[in-house]
Amino acid sequence: MKIEAEWMRGGTSKCWVFETEHLDETRTSVDELLPRLFGSPDSRQIDGVGGATSTTSKAIILRRPSEEDVDVEFTFAQVGIEEAAVDWGSNCGNCSAVVGLYAIEKGWVIPHGDVTRIITRNTNTGQIIVQRVATPEGALPIVPDALMPGVAFPGYRVGLGFLDPAGRTTGNLLPTGAATDTITAGGTRWTVSMVDAGAPVVIVRAEELGLDTARYDSWVAGVELQLDTLEQIRRQAAVRMGLAPTIAEAARAIPKLAIVASPTQSDPDCDVNVMMLSMGKPHPALAITGSIALTLAARTPGTLLSSSSTGDTPRAELRLRTPAGVIETWSEERDGSLLVGVDRTARTIATTIIHLPEALGSAVEASLASATQ
Repeated sequence: MKIEAEWMRGGTSKCWVFETEHLDETRTSVDELLPRLFGSPDSRQIDGVGGATSTTSKAIILRRPSEEDVDVEFTFAQVGIEEAAVDWGSNCGNCSAVVGLYAIEKGWVIPHGDVTRIITRNTNTGQIIVQRVATPEGALPIVPDALMPGVAFPGYRVGLGFLDPAGRTTGNLLPTGAATDTITAGGTRWTVSMVDAGAPVVIVRAEELGLDTARYDSWVAGVELQLDTLEQIRRQAAVRMGLAPTIAEAARAIPKLAIVASPTQSDPDCDVNVMMLSMGKPHPALAITGSIALTLAARTPGTLLSSSSTGDTPRAELRLRTPAGVIETWSEERDGSLLVGVDRTARTIATTIIHLPEALGSAVEASLASATQ
């Protein structure tokens, strides 16, 4: 059995992109299919197409919906590495950037004007994301030329605008109803903000972790020494936010955890320093869905981020320093709705056929044979 797929980079992530009908043809549960295709469980994912890191063990599954108000519907899958499991609990903003580009390259959406607008819906969260792909003179550039922090080479520019993103997972921007809460972990009481927009995120102060706020480049080492405590905070937040009934049942991918601090006066290029954890490890850049949550947190009085970011009133842009550089998010009001977004780049790396492993393929063939008898 063989499956058609595209290998694409979206932002600072890589993902395998599948069409729903191609996966349906396998007659196999995607929860079983994807880990085996990616080579999990195995820290190297040596017998599959996974990249053995949280930012490269991802999949996007998309289809063309019948509704006229949406161009493409897609589902994000975070495929486990050491576990043969798939986390469907949230979306990935970086990988979302491939959806509009895929639709244009496959002819699902015909480009027009200098910017082509593609309306997409993420099924993990129900979030509408308005994608703006640069198409000068009504076509994709012959050679992609847009650059972004955290990626060495250019891609096609894709703007992602999250429409009214607050509360898409839990129902409320502040799931506990409070701008700050207290969580006890590792024998210490921690002040946190729990925010749901784009993705659920729990925010922790860098100062409380003993990190040197004047030396952002030293954070990784300090954070890696406290990963167990941070995981305890994250899991307790999952229960507080209603994402899991118990700490043990908290998903690996949500809520995300962000460490924040105000920049020094000598760093005028950003509004807040941020380090985010991804699947239990420091993210090499920033989860884009997390950046949407941080942007709304900065606009919400009383949160840790509203006190860390500069200025007393909400701004249209928020500049976030990450390990990959400064990422700028934007906000705009349109027809009574709030659009919160960020610009990414995306590129198709390969168009390919993935071969199902023999054991799984044999099971699929047997299933197909019994269905025809």
